[in-house]
Amino acid sequence: MAVMKPIPCAALVLLLASLALPNVHGQCLAEDDNIQHSKADSAQSRNRLYKGESIFTLKLLEAINAATPTENVFFSPYSLYHVLLLMYFGAKSTTEKLLRTGLELHWTTDKPVVWQAYNIGKKSLSTRLSNDKDITFTSIDKLFFGKTIPVEECMEDKFFDEIEKLDYENDPESQRNYINNWVENSTRGEIKDLLVPGSITRNTKLAIANAAYFKGTWQSKFKPEETKKEIFYISNERQEFVDMMRVQGTFNHAANEKLACHILELPYYGQDENSRVSMYVFLPPAEPNALEKLLARLTASPDILSEVVGEGISRQVDVKLPKFSIEKTVEMKPVLERMGMGKLFENTADFSGFSKRTKIEFDEVQQKSKITVDEEGSTAASSTIAFSFRSSRPADPAMFHCNHPFVFIIYDYATQAVLFNGVYRQPE
Repeated sequence: MAVMKPIPCAALVLLLASLALPNVHGQCLAEDDNIQHSKADSAQSRNRLYKGESIFTLKLLEAINAATPTENVFFSPYSLYHVLLLMYFGAKSTTEKLLRTGLELHWTTDKPVVWQAYNIGKKSLSTRLSNDKDITFTSIDKLFFGKTIPVEECMEDKFFDEIEKLDYENDPESQRNYINNWVENSTRGEIKDLLVPGSITRNTKLAIANAAYFKGTWQSKFKPEETKKEIFYISNERQEFVDMMRVQGTFNHAANEKLACHILELPYYGQDENSRVSMYVFLPPAEPNALEKLLARLTASPDILSEVVGEGISRQVDVKLPKFSIEKTVEMKPVLERMGMGKLFENTADFSGFSKRTKIEFDEVQQKSKITVDEEGSTAASSTIAFSFRSSRPADPAMFHCNHPFVFIIYDYATQAVLFNGVYRQPE
């Protein structure tokens, strides 16, 4: 039985405070935080938030790939987006505008509308996938404030579930261990020691964190006896052997001319309307620079994910996919700077929405992610791919052999969100 093992991810943002500011009374998010919207308006806002998250995902992929152009890539755009969204709720003035642009929130200047959309998604997720017997996805947000920070009362009301007070001033090392334990427990033991010694100090005022965890089982199982040692073509000059899993079955398969690649949907169990999650694999031709061209095409079109999801013909496909594991820690500060959000780290950044009496500043943005794709038991052998762009239904099973670099995403249909994103270039 081939299993998608836990795919956990955690992201942590540290915001350090230094100066005192005068107290100013008022609403947290707008002049009137309590404006209520109809269900139709709220649903539309949530869809627009999903859309912005999708565009952010592709821009993030472009920035991370540019920073690590020769390595395997794995990260959670969903996790980082949620951390930045929490920062947006506490941002004011030009910092708020910067995050609105960076998070693709052009569709509104009404922060309470975004907050309502955020809450709808959070509640939907907690009831939809957290207790499904076949598929699990959990995402938990936290605002770890220093216990002496005078958090705005309305913020404490709005983020009651997310806010927790820690004693950074008297025992920073214990608080670091506490956050690490929270991350480890929230990812069911998969992400450990996210914060290294010294990362939490007596000057820490706020740590914003998200921990995301996924576990699913393939709907069409790979056969352990079909796993063989095969050549993986890293480039024309480099090849290595990998354990290649194989399955023949009915899958949605497309030859996408816009991206110049083949796309395969590998669904997980639990495929009803409330729990439909799939891995999409984007396989370019086996030719020089094909992966870089694919990544450029993906990131050049903000609507491409909505176009390709659900695309394709249901057909018999002979699938080969490497058994692989990737674990990455990404320093997100230079990535966000590359995406035009460098001013978040300057001392002029305004996060007074969290606390008007304590100045809060960005210090570090870090994400640690891990994915394991494998099966129980494996043996050995070899094969290659004949690549074409035929889109008509073939008489024989189509071949989708991932024996050269490819891109993959884990996509949640209900939220229209990319939960995890990766680029597989070579065995590790």
